[in-house]
Amino acid sequence: MKTFRNIIFIFLSMMFFVSCTTDFNAVDVLVYEGQYPDESAQEIEIIYSENGIINCILFAPVLNKYAGKNPYTDCPQGVTLTSFDSEGNKSSELTANYAISFEKLDILEAHNRVVIHNFQKNEIIETEKIVWDKRNKRIYSDVEIKQTKADSSVNIGDGLDANDNFTKYSIRNPRGIVVTPD
Repeated sequence: MKTFRNIIFIFLSMMFFVSCTTDFNAVDVLVYEGQYPDESAQEIEIIYSENGIINCILFAPVLNKYAGKNPYTDCPQGVTLTSFDSEGNKSSELTANYAISFEKLDILEAHNRVVIHNFQKNEIIETEKIVWDKRNKRIYSDVEIKQTKADSSVNIGDGLDANDNFTKYSIRNPRGIVVTPD
């Protein structure tokens, strides 16, 4: 029985060495090309605060971080970003089906069914893309947006420009439906 185990061991060892190759083209499939995340997390919640006061909370079902020459982080299954005022009240919430943050450029982009709900003004902005340029303290969109105000009036525009805390914004080429009292 002992001899039988030794024969099996030698046979398996020989199979292992015979299956090895020095053909590096055959192993290219296993080489990392920057297409897979260096880090990945699920059900992540990040709380941003200043002096013990919560500014915003980011939630993502999946968050991936990529290294390399142009490092970035993405949320391929969507993101929810909730911001709070100085008294701790929810002031706005952004949801999107995809988000990406480019570290070197200091730019965050949200794509695919982007909805921004401003709770203080009771307004909703919907678009397919919005960009937050942190370096220039600017939020903008260069695609069609829809703004629904508290009085149910609707503005459609070709884009949006805002300050980085989204307290002041303007719609490019606005057109829409205005609701007037009877």
